[in-house]
Amino acid sequence: MMKFKLDIVTPERIVWSGDVDQATLPTRQGEITVLARHVPIVSILEPGEIMIRRDKETVFMAVAGGFVQVTERQTTILADAAERAEEIDLERAERARERARQLMARKTGDKVRDAEIISAFQRSLIRIKVAGRRRKHGE
Repeated sequence: MMKFKLDIVTPERIVWSGDVDQATLPTRQGEITVLARHVPIVSILEPGEIMIRRDKETVFMAVAGGFVQVTERQTTILADAAERAEEIDLERAERARERARQLMARKTGDKVRDAEIISAFQRSLIRIKVAGRRRKHGE
């Protein structure tokens, strides 16, 4: 299978840089799978799960949103935040989910604040899901 270069960058660090066979990404238009020679696109990256396949290895990451640019030979993700499955502290993610759940139960009436609470809850669910993938794949 033909490979392409994938870079995943956050404001703090380079999370991934290397040649891959495919990458599945959560975009505003829906989930897409990028292969070598993919049609060029630029899209908003939604919070969700990224799955990278390289040779026989599958890597899962949680992403908090950002942008993706795809060209025939390279895909670049500029993410607000991204973590590989093995970097996620499952207990911390579960505590964050519980805090957000409790805050959601007490509506503030402030639409911006309520949206931030819902977003935090969704991010914690994504992190828990991705951390669980590590356990299922024995990584």
